[in-house]
Amino acid sequence: MRFDIDRFREIIDTLTRNKTRSFLTGFGVFWGVFMLVALLGGGQGLKELLQSNFEGFATNSAIIFAQPTTKPYAGFRKERQWNMVYNDVERLKRQVPELETVSPMLSHWGGNATHGDKKTECTMKGVMPDYRNVEAPLLFYGRFINDMDIQNNRKVCVIGKRVYKELFPGGGDPCGQRICVDNIYYDVVGVDYSAGNMSINGRSETSVVVPFTMMQKAYALGDNVHLMCVTAKPGITMSSITQKMRSVIAKAHQIDPTDEKAVTVFNTEVMFGMLDNLFSGVNFLILLVGIGTLLAGAIGVSNIMMVTVRERTIEIGIRRAIGATPKNILGQIITESVILTAVAGMSGILFAVMILEMLELGNTTDGIVAAHFQVQFWTAVGATILLAVLGVLAGLAPAVRAMSIKPVDAMRDE
Repeated sequence: MRFDIDRFREIIDTLTRNKTRSFLTGFGVFWGVFMLVALLGGGQGLKELLQSNFEGFATNSAIIFAQPTTKPYAGFRKERQWNMVYNDVERLKRQVPELETVSPMLSHWGGNATHGDKKTECTMKGVMPDYRNVEAPLLFYGRFINDMDIQNNRKVCVIGKRVYKELFPGGGDPCGQRICVDNIYYDVVGVDYSAGNMSINGRSETSVVVPFTMMQKAYALGDNVHLMCVTAKPGITMSSITQKMRSVIAKAHQIDPTDEKAVTVFNTEVMFGMLDNLFSGVNFLILLVGIGTLLAGAIGVSNIMMVTVRERTIEIGIRRAIGATPKNILGQIITESVILTAVAGMSGILFAVMILEMLELGNTTDGIVAAHFQVQFWTAVGATILLAVLGVLAGLAPAVRAMSIKPVDAMRDE
């Protein structure tokens, strides 16, 4: 089928003559495409916003901490207070080979950090260098705690974003300068700009992180460990080794291995799994609603083309009488349908992308985009292909009806 400029003008003229119906039908397709693209882009942006709360946090991790026992065991009554010790770290490394990282942590809340005449509240955290495998720092300046800091009990620290901005309002690299926390001076060696809302024992932005050994001595904590952060090796699910970890620690402290509250294991893997399942369901619902709206628009296109064919019965009969073949009639009706669907659909995609771009700009802080409210390139390509297919299908039934009209019958129609 050859498509020349005269035929294109004829098709546009036909659509213009039926502009009310064409507008209503096109709006149906426009709204369907707009809903599909806007929902997909909005869903992606919402997912990124939620995931930003867990940015830098290992998805295959768990947090172990001690609570009063809830069951009597080995002659001890329930509600017994107990604490984990540093030897528990070695026990887990030795007896649970499925673990990749076992990192102890100490914490102290309600501290005050000062630098010159500036002062801010902070949370002290004592960690080992491998803690970065659990909660990865986003270093804006300097470095993280290293092995030499641990071995030499160095008085060094890594400060969070909020602590940095309040103690050093003029900006610049604070590494090498000193801050005072609870009457102890620490040399700043790094600035952590992590913005995730999921942190262990206090948010990263208000934390002052020091070497584990230094905090043991500074706060006279002895051999105690407040909690342990662990990550599993690739291919190992944390839920499959949870009871094994609990049993190792429970045995060393004369605790019932079935006492899940006494040796609490908070499995972050479950939480991340729930989040993934939630968005899988949301994406399916978005596709269902969007495609349903698109199909409704395509049905509208088919209906308007049916009416158009009915109104143009005489015209079609005359064209058939002067030599137009069924193939010509078929091509014209389907082309009209595709043009109407494509113009409305592409307009819907363009408008949806503009709205999503505005949402993205509204979620920008300090030049950093919090979430990308946009659809992927191949999603837009897929929507375009779907539009073309729907345009052909929508025009197929009217085209078949037009082909079935006999010239004599058509010219008699009034």
